[in-house]
Amino acid sequence: MSGGGGGPGGAPAWPSPRELLRRHGLEAKKGWGQNFLVDPSVPGKIAAALGAAPGETVVEIGAGLGHLTAALAATGARVVAIERDRDLAPLLRAEFALVPNVEIAEANALTYDLGAARAAAGRPLLLAGNLPYHLTGPLLGRILDEHAHLGRFAIMVQKEVGDRLVAAPGSRTYGAISARLALWAAELARFVVPRGAFHPVPGVDSAVVSGRVLAEPREPVGDPARYDRLVRFGFGQRRKTLRNALRPLLAAATDAVLARAGVDPDLRAESLGVKQFAALARAWLETAP
Repeated sequence: MSGGGGGPGGAPAWPSPRELLRRHGLEAKKGWGQNFLVDPSVPGKIAAALGAAPGETVVEIGAGLGHLTAALAATGARVVAIERDRDLAPLLRAEFALVPNVEIAEANALTYDLGAARAAAGRPLLLAGNLPYHLTGPLLGRILDEHAHLGRFAIMVQKEVGDRLVAAPGSRTYGAISARLALWAAELARFVVPRGAFHPVPGVDSAVVSGRVLAEPREPVGDPARYDRLVRFGFGQRRKTLRNALRPLLAAATDAVLARAGVDPDLRAESLGVKQFAALARAWLETAP
């Protein structure tokens, strides 16, 4: 997905996707998964969920036609709008030429240097954007890996992914990404954006997930990389008990780690929250450094 429409707080509406595409002689690229928001209320809702303010820096992933960019800029925050499409980047530079708090970065969000951007901002970054569906997994992984550079976020994903991001232990949608995000994020919220809000109309609904990134993990884990590996293996074959799911990772130490963490080996990963996975990570570190 790319793009947005309209600004918060009564800001002037950005030109419609059809108008902008026609103005610049362009069409949406199906191969890139480009679906632009035509509902003018949504970008303002995303900006409100993010809570950007003057003095803060927002990194926007996939600026598209600039509709969300305009809504973010209307908050007074500095906006670094990332767009890798070589046709859309010139469009954005032209449309935002007179907007001093918007910088267009023609770059790939998967390789954009968030650390350097955070250093330049002098404070944690805010992250917003409509994640391209075919790149959602890698982009979410990168966001989690580089959480130290982030303060708050509001991202649009496919609705089913959004359901997983905010899912609680024991629910049908709870999985590895739920447990990984819950370690580093608080105040998670979501709202649905129906498929009819886009041009062209996609085949699925979307959801915007927002939250605050924690400076420290919700629970002490000793080694966050071990926490991630435990979660991945635990959910790798989610119908297996933890003893069987974790044995390929922990080998002979499996039973000792589970016992030390006080976790029932006959449970499945979907039953464990952050507290239990964190206990497993600490126990692994203490049992088999």
